[in-house]
Amino acid sequence: MSVVLRAYRSLAELAAPLVRWHLSRRATAGKEEAARIGERFGRAGLPRPAGSLVWLHAASVGEAVSILPLAARLTASHPQCHALVTTGTVTSAVLLAQQLPPRVMHQYAPVDLPAAADRFLDHWRPDLILWAESEFWPNLLGAIAHRGIPLALVNGRVSERAFRRWQHFKTSIRSMLGAFSLCLGQTPQDAARLQRLGAARAACVGNLKFSAAPLSADAETLESFRRALAMRPRWLAASTHAGEEAIVAEAHRRLQQRAADVVTFIAPRHPERGGEIAALLAGLGLKTARRSLGQALEADTQVYLADTIGELGLWYRLADVVFVGGSLAADGGHNPLEPARLGAAVLHGPGMASFAEIAAGMRAAGAGRTVADAGELADAVGGLLFEDAAGRRAMAAAAKAYAESQAGVLDRVIEALAPLTAALDKRSAA
Repeated sequence: MSVVLRAYRSLAELAAPLVRWHLSRRATAGKEEAARIGERFGRAGLPRPAGSLVWLHAASVGEAVSILPLAARLTASHPQCHALVTTGTVTSAVLLAQQLPPRVMHQYAPVDLPAAADRFLDHWRPDLILWAESEFWPNLLGAIAHRGIPLALVNGRVSERAFRRWQHFKTSIRSMLGAFSLCLGQTPQDAARLQRLGAARAACVGNLKFSAAPLSADAETLESFRRALAMRPRWLAASTHAGEEAIVAEAHRRLQQRAADVVTFIAPRHPERGGEIAALLAGLGLKTARRSLGQALEADTQVYLADTIGELGLWYRLADVVFVGGSLAADGGHNPLEPARLGAAVLHGPGMASFAEIAAGMRAAGAGRTVADAGELADAVGGLLFEDAAGRRAMAAAAKAYAESQAGVLDRVIEALAPLTAALDKRSAA
């Protein structure tokens, strides 16, 4: 263990009271589930089932949705095997509660304290661990390595910024990556970076985000909104961050000059910001209805604030054009494949670092466009809604085709993991 990792472990042990205080504050603010706060300290909320167990860890919503098909395939292929999915956000927990396949459970991930890591592993005793993206927690990885549990990284991502940062801690990242038997990168570039950072085996077989199923929607609710909308033109700003709602509101005001009955849906990335956003929109003179308050979409509603969790599939199905947030006032963006696979024309800002390859691929395929500000956003939405219906349909079709272009990625991931998963049935029998 490097000097840095030893220091980190010592500081983590000293910081335990501060971590408890911090999580308590987050629970008060609704950012943690108070009733399940024990899970964050490794105290299980569910019994461990008999047989073999695969633990799949994802940081938040996007990663969790990406690995659910993998969890479902593993449990279907190994009848005596159960899967445990851990995440760290309330939003992901609510979403997963609606989508968990048979024999797949959810718990909150333990914080990276030595005692929490040991308590979690002692209870769940996983036979195989699959971590998604780039969640490198030193104490958890150290505890896993100490127990000799097979561990693989799936859909690994190492941004250029993260790669440069890890260059200053080469011994530490090499030590952590040494816990992984296999690292599967999202892209060849991710795999190459993982190898350069010290992964013993790194490869790319495709991006698991392409394997996710379309987000679901309640059929009755969808039909109710369609009746309320009738023939009104509409578009969606999805997963917006602070600062982007003002940009969307300005784009809406410009669109109203072309069609007074246009409806703008705003689905904030963090629904708890609903009150703040509603106040902003009211201050701009926009008639707004809020989903979280059960307010209906009326004939005079200009902006509908979709401030709930787990309903993005509904809003994507209602919108002809979708702007993907986190890409104008923030840098990173969110998953453009989600609206694409539901047949929407997709727009985003320039800050799509977290989905750079996907966004570039969609633009090259005529399936996505970049907008830089409120004016460009209004022009792009207006052109697609009011002037070029044929172009909008072609763009939506291209987006759907692109989202379905790597349908075999899950098979390739399963094949790459076969040496690690082969023993699951033997462990079940034992």
